[in-house]
Formats: sequence, C-alpha cells, structure tokens
Amino acid sequence: MKTNLKFTVLTFLLLTITSCTGQSSKVDLLNENFPEAQQEVMETFGAIAQSLKDGDMDKLISFHAYGPKFTEFKNGERRNDDVANEEHERTVFGGVTEVVKFDANDLQVAVYGDVANVTFHSDFELKFGENLVVVNDQISLLFLKTLEGWKIVAEHHSPLNK
Repeated sequence: MKTNLKFTVLTFLLLTITSCTGQSSKVDLLNENFPEAQQEVMETFGAIAQSLKDGDMDKLISFHAYGPKFTEFKNGERRNDDVANEEHERTVFGGVTEVVKFDANDLQVAVYGDVANVTFHSDFELKFGENLVVVNDQISLLFLKTLEGWKIVAEHHSPLNK
C-alpha cells in the first residue's frame, strides 16, 4: 500500500513539474524578443523590398516557402494557395516599371522562436508604365525559419481605411 502511495505522489510531482516547465517555455515564446532572429527577419524583409525594386521576380519568389500549407488572403477574396500567389506576384510585381515609394509604416516584427509575424501598413507607389498605383494596405507576413533562411508561409493583405 505504501509503495502505491509513493508511486502516486511521485507521478503527481513529475506531472506537475512537467506541466509547469511546458507553461514557462510558452510564456518565454510570448515574452522573449529574440533580437538575433528579429534582425534576420528584418534583413530578409529588406531583401524582399530590394528584389521588388530590382524587378527580380525569381528572387522575390525565393523568399516564399511554397507548398500545401501556404495560404494567402487579399482584397476580401477567398483564400489563395501557393500556385495562385506565385502567379499573382510574378504577374503584378513583374509589371512594375518603377518603385516610386516603398514604405512600411508601423512595422512590427514579432518572433516566436522559429516563427515570425511581420505586420505593417504599406505606403507603396508603384508605376506600371505611366500609370501610378498607390497601395495602402494592412499587411501580415508570416515567416518560418527554414534551413534556407526565413521564408514566407502565409500572407494577408487588406485595404487600410482612410
């Protein structure tokens, strides 16, 4: 009988310690700033902007982790997958003849270990020939740290109210 009681108490203590350890690691993910990872994500974000300015669509596409889990929302439309996103980005951004302005206002980079959420308000002015297009959206880019660096796994674009 005493052995069963000792076993029960020991099991309870181990479960309590394990659950407390699990909770503290989740709290750390929420509160830790991960400054090195933030810097890496910011460098990746800068390289994405540069690929747009250079008109290098292959480079732009290389910043995405396309696959069955990739998702995109934009313009209040239904979800896009990786194929639709790549087609859209190559078609739209491939048609840009000049990047007049490419500002990311209220930029926030929130890193949670190997995942980062980049949110900002776009203030883009893009020329397509003689036509100037202004893009003022709320944008979220979800990044995942891969063996090839930080890659976009989800995008969400919605118009910013004036």
